Amino acid sequence: MHTNVDQIADRIYRISTCIPEVAPGGFTFNQFLVDAEEPLLYHTGMRSLFPLVREAVERVMPVERLRWIAFAHVEADECGAVNDFLGAAPHAQVAHGALGCQLSLNDLCDRPPRPMADGDVLDLGGAGLQRRVVEVPTPHVPHNWESHVFFEQETATLFCGDLVSQLGDGPAVTDGDLVDAAIAAEDLFGQTSLGPAVPATYRRLADLGPRTLAVMHGSSYSGDCPALLRTLADVYEQRYGCSPAAAASSAAASPQPQTLPAHAIPVG
Repeated sequence: MHTNVDQIADRIYRISTCIPEVAPGGFTFNQFLVDAEEPLLYHTGMRSLFPLVREAVERVMPVERLRWIAFAHVEADECGAVNDFLGAAPHAQVAHGALGCQLSLNDLCDRPPRPMADGDVLDLGGAGLQRRVVEVPTPHVPHNWESHVFFEQETATLFCGDLVSQLGDGPAVTDGDLVDAAIAAEDLFGQTSLGPAVPATYRRLADLGPRTLAVMHGSSYSGDCPALLRTLADVYEQRYGCSPAAAASSAAASPQPQTLPAHAIPVG
């Protein structure tokens, strides 16, 4: 395996490793490094990728400089190497939504994480280009209760985790149409917790006005980001039945709870 480092926005670097056997054409696992006064690593990768990702970080800066570590939700590919990076960077601290800290990270992380509420700002500093990332909770979107994203205000970069995932090993960043590629990945993996929160979340993120989407699996995107996010919101409503009306219809059609023998409390 080989790990590539590419700049996708001003002093924001994509670290990418393609693992061929995960999906047809391979599947990339991407981390994002924000070079600032207080540098941020978004995603750590799995523990098995730690040597490759650490070496890639070192191509940009000494790993000991890392101040913040973040990820969209608690999964091995997002944060499997979090404690390895906490060990390598003595001043680093995990920043995550308060729910994720309460559910998992207060216990999982070797140092206490910094919990963030909706709209909280993490100031990364910087003299020439100020870096400020905003916390945006996205519960259950695309999956996991504690899911959230970061939005870097100065470059309008949205660190969007598993949203807009694509198969293959494409370019580091593209302005080409990613709708069909995102649909293909969704059809293969079925990764999204389908429900009305999905299109609502995509539209909320579009309203932030991002200029770059830092995508965890596949190419990052530098085209019309709000338009792409709103199109995918429509796709989840129309193709995958995520509209509020569809959810209500499905609930109405669900079978009534059944009572187990010798039990008075219905289940289901």
